[in-house]
Amino acid sequence: MYATRALRMVPTKRMMRLPKENQSAHTVSQRLRKLRQIPAELIPLGVVVGFAVIAAGYSSFRKFFVDKNLRLARQNRKDEPAEHEEHH
Repeated sequence: MYATRALRMVPTKRMMRLPKENQSAHTVSQRLRKLRQIPAELIPLGVVVGFAVIAAGYSSFRKFFVDKNLRLARQNRKDEPAEHEEHH
């Protein structure tokens, strides 16, 4: 029996001549030039989303460090009865 053309896995001419990427090794300046290709309508959206992420991070970290009522770790573990301990 002969193998079918699909099962031979031989690269075709179309696969062999792939166009070389014009910027295969991107430097920082090349990446900054790519920012100009972002549509102008998306820039305000990026600013708003970036501000929201920074504000959420600031608010969370401030809550963790300022709030004295927030328990970040278990307390008084030695006072717990032995039968209520969890074993994993």
